Amino acid sequence: MKLLSSSEAETKDIGRRIGEKLKKGDVVCLYGELGAGKTTMVKGIASAFGINERDITSASFTIIAEYDADVPFYHIDLYRLVSDEIEEIGLQDYLRGSGIAVIEWAERAGQAVPEKHISVRLDYSGEDVREIEIEGIGV
Repeated sequence: MKLLSSSEAETKDIGRRIGEKLKKGDVVCLYGELGAGKTTMVKGIASAFGINERDITSASFTIIAEYDADVPFYHIDLYRLVSDEIEEIGLQDYLRGSGIAVIEWAERAGQAVPEKHISVRLDYSGEDVREIEIEGIGV
């Protein structure tokens, strides 16, 4: 499914709609260039779990941020990691657990990404426009 977003608010709304469809154990993999809107998408997804968007920040220095919600919510940002460091951070524990994991820069997770996951690609399609391609779930 492909959608267009022309603002941060629209990207968050698409994220919220994705979040409303998620269940325990789901993994959402986000792909896109730097500044494409991945963290904005995470804010929208997290909002479906009652997590305030102000609490969601780029986790580039934290790597894994855990949020208490009815279903544990994990915001994982692999921007600063290389593939051989993935095993060291215990990523599998978050991806195989009973929470919901949303991974920015998921391409860096390599084989750690479960076969069954939701893929979201954000691409520039103009100055403020993003093309968002979603696979694995309908919104």
